[in-house]
Amino acid sequence: MSREEEVGSHAHSEFELPKPESMMAMSRETLRSRAEWLRRLREFFWERSFIEVETPVVSRDTVIDLHIDPIPLSLPGRSFRFYLQTSPEYLMKRLLMLGEPAIFQIAHAFRAEETGFQHNPEFTMCEWYRVGDDYQAGQELLVELAQVMFDVDGCNRLTYRNAFRQWAGVDPFNDSTSRIRGLCDEWLGKKVDGVARDVCLDLLFSEKVQPQLGQGIPTLLTDFPAEQSALAKVTARDYGWVAERYELFWKGLELANGYHELLDPEELTARQHQVNAKRVEAGKDPLPERSRLLDAMTTGLPPCSGVALGVERALQAFLDLESISEVMPFPIDQA
Repeated sequence: MSREEEVGSHAHSEFELPKPESMMAMSRETLRSRAEWLRRLREFFWERSFIEVETPVVSRDTVIDLHIDPIPLSLPGRSFRFYLQTSPEYLMKRLLMLGEPAIFQIAHAFRAEETGFQHNPEFTMCEWYRVGDDYQAGQELLVELAQVMFDVDGCNRLTYRNAFRQWAGVDPFNDSTSRIRGLCDEWLGKKVDGVARDVCLDLLFSEKVQPQLGQGIPTLLTDFPAEQSALAKVTARDYGWVAERYELFWKGLELANGYHELLDPEELTARQHQVNAKRVEAGKDPLPERSRLLDAMTTGLPPCSGVALGVERALQAFLDLESISEVMPFPIDQA
């Protein structure tokens, strides 16, 4: 047997290679659809005079959130901890200090969370900021993006309060905590004695409200409770204090989260301290409260609105697929 014949014999008998399509979750057709969708996304922002920027995925700073856990890194020769970024938010806001009025980024983000049909520890995020946009202008840009990118006519608009009243039969601002806990017990079968009000609202939202949002055309949800403000400004309504925060939902999926951005560094410090206290109470590690973003805000962060869009979830909804893994070349189990 010649050398060529021997190699060929081994290749077909002992070392049969798997077909490429069996090595990844997404199809070639979806891969091309993803590339085209990202091209259109970039064009959307360039046509509106945004510039594309890049920021590090590794930083000493990290977004402080009760429900979002960053992945820490230890680098040789460094005594302090770094984090893979859960969002480019802090770094992009620092870039606004250069004076550029409108920026966007399509970046990889990382979160220490379980894999599921809506979640992967590494994912793609499109985030943008435009100086001078107030609460209303930020919403209008997100609605415009949804119409263009999803090929839909318009968006439904609904306040957080009215969504709860419609689908959970409760006023999240004015009904008693005991009634809200009782509904969790009655409808969800969850014993929530002593559980914080905002946690109970999260449970009701995820089980009773969110699945109804964006059925048909996307829904923009606005005016979240002030306790869920994160880095958004707060304002008064006749029924209570609300966060100037808006989220886009389609087919029951949360796709984007936007704020009329908080500018006060003292308020940011207070909120971060409160969130860290809740993290410790929940058995989680506190996250570093001192950040370069705080320094930038002390110097003067310009008034702006910003939005983060989950690219894979948006594609999942747009292509009507069951799992986020179907729009990723290599989800975590195949990475």
